[in-house]
Amino acid sequence: MKYRRLSKEQLEELHPEFINFLATQTITAAEWEDIKINKPKVAEDELDVFSDLVWEGVLTTAEYLEHISPQTMNLFHLREKEIALISVMVGDELIDITTKDGYAWLQNNLMDDEVKLFTALKKYSDDPNADKFKLIEQGAVITKGDLFNYFDDLMELGKEKNGF
Repeated sequence: MKYRRLSKEQLEELHPEFINFLATQTITAAEWEDIKINKPKVAEDELDVFSDLVWEGVLTTAEYLEHISPQTMNLFHLREKEIALISVMVGDELIDITTKDGYAWLQNNLMDDEVKLFTALKKYSDDPNADKFKLIEQGAVITKGDLFNYFDDLMELGKEKNGF
């Protein structure tokens, strides 16, 4: 298995897709029930293959990831050949940006000395989807990129303003 098996909840959400997956292998509902009972290892293998297919599709189409912890916001843009990172760090441990009040503080104090912005680029390994999956396994979630684009635009404005 290349990634990890989808959770029970994820598999339930993808039930129609799983039925289509089984159909492509000419496995009927009755045959699937028989496989689950009499060949549990085969059933497990089928779930693993299906999970990998789903993950591969999700990872291939994902464009942005976010990982937010109490003092750090890591925003990723999954580009074609590299991952762009914008990292926002709050130095005051009393401020928790995962809370409504903490996030409001960050919005109102972006230029505060306690707030640091960093950027980085990292080329993918030979397996870009594995690189993306590793970030998800470390707690990142797939997003539409609103926060990344907000901070990216903010930093571009800062460069223009400072003559860079």
